[in-house]
Amino acid sequence: MFDYETLKMIWWVLVGVLLIGFALTDGFDLGAALLMPYVGRSDNERRVVINTIAPHWDGNQVWLITAGGALFAAWPLVYAAAFSGLYWALLLVLFALFVRPVGFDYRSKLENTRWRQSWDWGLFIGGLVPSLVFGVAFGNLLLGVPFQFDDTLRSSYQGNFWQLLSPFGLLAGVVSLSMLGLHGGTWLMMRTEGAIAQRSRRAAQVLSLVFLLAFIGAGVWLLVGGIQGLAITSAFDAGAALNPLSKTVTASNHGWLGNYQQHPLTVAAPLLGIFGGLLALLGASAGQGRTAFLGSSLAIVGALCTAGFALFPFVMPSSLDPASSLTVWDAVSSHKTLIIMLIAATIFVPLILCYTLWCYAKMWGKVTTAHIDHNPHGLY
Repeated sequence: MFDYETLKMIWWVLVGVLLIGFALTDGFDLGAALLMPYVGRSDNERRVVINTIAPHWDGNQVWLITAGGALFAAWPLVYAAAFSGLYWALLLVLFALFVRPVGFDYRSKLENTRWRQSWDWGLFIGGLVPSLVFGVAFGNLLLGVPFQFDDTLRSSYQGNFWQLLSPFGLLAGVVSLSMLGLHGGTWLMMRTEGAIAQRSRRAAQVLSLVFLLAFIGAGVWLLVGGIQGLAITSAFDAGAALNPLSKTVTASNHGWLGNYQQHPLTVAAPLLGIFGGLLALLGASAGQGRTAFLGSSLAIVGALCTAGFALFPFVMPSSLDPASSLTVWDAVSSHKTLIIMLIAATIFVPLILCYTLWCYAKMWGKVTTAHIDHNPHGLY
């Protein structure tokens, strides 16, 4: 069907597609929850925000679950090293995500101001923490994760949670936070009216500027800030190598820019991110929600592809021992496993996509405070 090298590339693309799908779908409901304390000034206005995302959030998280499952099955060494080294960060994200389903379901069950405000802040934290930590994690991939393998391929991690919060890691967190907040703001522009839509518009304008400054700033930092990227320098059989320690890796200040020099077409990714941010800014300034949402979507695709193209073929670089760095070629499962997974993905990913689009089409429309007043017990 496919040779081993081709399958490895296919799964690199598919995992990237799943992560982008998660960022595009779950990204706007994380962003909307993040903006809720600002755009929702009354109880009914906050319920409007919740009801624009509550019918979709659980379906959106299917993309995250699918991406996690694909990572476990396709790149087991990456999964093991990541969940060992980034354990506390990932646990923090999981606990923040736990708040969301409980908050959505129980927030409006009692007509008690303190009860509802407490769940509102819980939903805000459930949007803030994942949005920030995902960006910090990507930033630390570019810095290198402090892990290494011994001769028996057992990994050891020599860092801690606070080391993840380096200046560059936090800047990457700002990129992610502003990007998903922008996506949530443009979503609310499309799905709400009146004061909520206007506040969402102002938030989108500010966040688009923050995203552009942080995204460009991160790129400049990689260019001149002395962050060492990696490059494989030994002969390497991409179709056969499965031992991460069988390669020779060198570090250089311009390592992460090597792919952009060797393959100029990849420059389209950062340009797309910048164009998307500008389009979102123009759309928000003009009050055009659909245009702004298209811009925030393009910004997400561009930003994630920028990171992916810069890192390739590395998936999880090591700052302790560059040779231990995990790549697309040497961290994967067997040929048979990748084939079986590809067959399953070919069947189920399109089904998930079609069902998701059907749900959006059926539940589309503006959500207003009048709608909340007429359905006080039938809505979230």
